[in-house]
Amino acid sequence: MRRTKKLFRTRASKEGLPPGSLIHIGEAPADAVSVSIFSYGEQGLQETCSETVDLSLIRPKPDGVVWVDLEGVHQVETVRSLGEAYNLHPLVLEDIVSTVQRPKVEDYDDYLFVVVKMLLPLPDGDFAAEQLSLVLGRGYVLTFQEGIRGDAFEPVRERIRSAKGKIRTLGADYLLYTLLDAVVDRYFTVLEGFGERLVNIEEEVAMHPHPRTLVQLNDLKKEVIYLRKSTWPLREVLSFLERDDTDLICDATRLFLRDVHDHAVQTIDTVETFRDLLSGMLDLYLSSLSNRTNEIMKFLTIIGTIFIPLTFVVGLYGMNFKYMPELEWHYGYFAVLGLMVAMTVGMIFYFKHRKWL
Repeated sequence: MRRTKKLFRTRASKEGLPPGSLIHIGEAPADAVSVSIFSYGEQGLQETCSETVDLSLIRPKPDGVVWVDLEGVHQVETVRSLGEAYNLHPLVLEDIVSTVQRPKVEDYDDYLFVVVKMLLPLPDGDFAAEQLSLVLGRGYVLTFQEGIRGDAFEPVRERIRSAKGKIRTLGADYLLYTLLDAVVDRYFTVLEGFGERLVNIEEEVAMHPHPRTLVQLNDLKKEVIYLRKSTWPLREVLSFLERDDTDLICDATRLFLRDVHDHAVQTIDTVETFRDLLSGMLDLYLSSLSNRTNEIMKFLTIIGTIFIPLTFVVGLYGMNFKYMPELEWHYGYFAVLGLMVAMTVGMIFYFKHRKWL
């Protein structure tokens, strides 16, 4: 999992500042800040993209929906200008620029503030993670991304552009559902890649355990912990949106949110399954190492057992007494060698008979 690495050192910079201070927490991406605006309704669509906020384009319209998508919350002034335009609470803006938030939902009467984790699958089976903040108001949806290249919203943009489905005819609450549904669907893609990595490493653990395997297992365990921390609160968020009595979400949209909630529960079950599998693989790794060590010790013990009587014979005839039997025997050397070979072969057959070899 690829995430930011200097979060806590940045968080310390907020010490002593009053609540609502806009200090970005996280690693600033290399890409420039971009603001995309979709203003649409049944009659048409207006799409713009720039690096600044055009206040004339982001004002909600009575007969349509405005979706403002900001990529790059490290630019706190842009976040501040959007917050001032929509009269967002300073604590909301503080949570937006702090990218270590737990998934949650907060009701501010005039709007809902939602925080979730968005996962982006990578070609090698790994995934990148970023915080996604959403604000649902009357006739508008604001989304704030950290700025990592790529997101889960391209299918949603295409549906808006092509007017497929109901998205152009329904309100901002349906757009919020569509965005959350895209995020949860991307979880399944990430979990599929994660499952393939588990299968590959399971074979390695069972057949050829190696210290490198333990490192991979520990990395996978950390990723499962992060997935668990992202999915469990997401269920609470969707449950709140599904059952809350706010008039920002209509009853028809709550039915769709219930479906997303079910999908989130499925992701939680999958993550818990992966967690159990990883625990089992760690035990299997330790057992494989123990069995391998036992086989080595068994082999060395058998070799030592075979050589103990041979050492005795050699030591016996190596004593420096003048009047020892067989010392003057013409065939004594060959007889002793034959005795040693017979003893070795006899012990090997005995070990095989007892199934020690």
